Amino acid sequence: MTSDYPGAMEDAAEGGQVRASTLELFFDLVFVFTMTQLTHAFTHHPGWTALGQVALMFGIIWWMYAGYVWLTNEVAPNSSNRRTWLLIGMFGFFVLALSIPGAFTGSGLAFGLAYFLINTVHTLMFATSGGAGSAGIRQIGPVNLLSAALVLGGGLIHEWPRYLLWGLAFGVQIITPYLFGPEGFSVRVAHFCERHGLVIIVALGESVVALGTGLAGEDITPALVATVALGLTLVYVLWWAFFGLDDERGEHALAALAPVDRTRPALVAYDYAFYVLLVGIILTAAGISMTIAHGNESASTAAALALSGGVALYFFGQCVFRRVLGLPRPWLRLIGAVAVLATAPIGVLWVAWGQLAVLVLVGYAFVILDDVLSIRDGEMGKYLSHSPVAARVRRPRG
Repeated sequence: MTSDYPGAMEDAAEGGQVRASTLELFFDLVFVFTMTQLTHAFTHHPGWTALGQVALMFGIIWWMYAGYVWLTNEVAPNSSNRRTWLLIGMFGFFVLALSIPGAFTGSGLAFGLAYFLINTVHTLMFATSGGAGSAGIRQIGPVNLLSAALVLGGGLIHEWPRYLLWGLAFGVQIITPYLFGPEGFSVRVAHFCERHGLVIIVALGESVVALGTGLAGEDITPALVATVALGLTLVYVLWWAFFGLDDERGEHALAALAPVDRTRPALVAYDYAFYVLLVGIILTAAGISMTIAHGNESASTAAALALSGGVALYFFGQCVFRRVLGLPRPWLRLIGAVAVLATAPIGVLWVAWGQLAVLVLVGYAFVILDDVLSIRDGEMGKYLSHSPVAARVRRPRG
């Protein structure tokens, strides 16, 4: 991630973080476990019910996890007191992740109590920081407390009332910025974008883990190795789709805005759009996990839809990200989402490895097409400038 935009020195002078700290990277390790637990929650009983549960749990979790990114963007963990409180928050997230498999059955109360702890630490750290965010948290803190109370209340009861209360909590989180506005918070662009980019890396890491865990106890054959290569290539396509250009584009788009105008686009692009994008990664990892060891067989409908549908959601999340920040060609990611979703029947009607191969080809084709159009528009990036595609497109014609 870069930090060479004009406002970077100003952010540092105000005491904000310009780079992610090692403690934040340590904090992100819990997010790896969270993604793993959510992936397993879907693969255990794949279907629409599991999808709804995962989307609901992750929505609740992501609101506060993203909240901690906003917190450390404003409140640097540069003292023993702050680091201790962050570790307490990290403990809460770990307990939350532990409770995910049984959150709708036996461990709902643990989920609710852990969430309440996470929420309380977040509010207290913001409120006592003395920075710009202390004013903003006074507005949304009580509403965050309401959502935490709804999650805790849902953990105390069972069956459909739990869905209702947790759904209300998620709804409260979504509308809160539109009720009070996020303008009381500041966005230090380099750190903010880097932290969100690291979340994508962590989430993609879960897809790699899904490749490995799905092959436990399997004989390593040439066909299996070829399927693994396809799976890793798919993860690379997802990485390249965001980090090829959009990562840098997003940072520069936010940096070009006046500080008072950054908060709402930052919220929608990096929190709301990232929610869709990250659910897509969870489903992609689940689809890989359910098909990788049985690539020469037909995939179940749930597995095939998870695999192709996950990539489609990832592309759709990028479409929203681009649209909010005014980045080029959000429509191309939307068309790509439809195209990759259309590959799902291949796994059901033929074999899983066939679906995976076509999915890689279709997804990569749209990403490469977007790169070519960007290069022709004169747009370059730290990765794209050295790519063979860029060399061919820029080559003068004699």
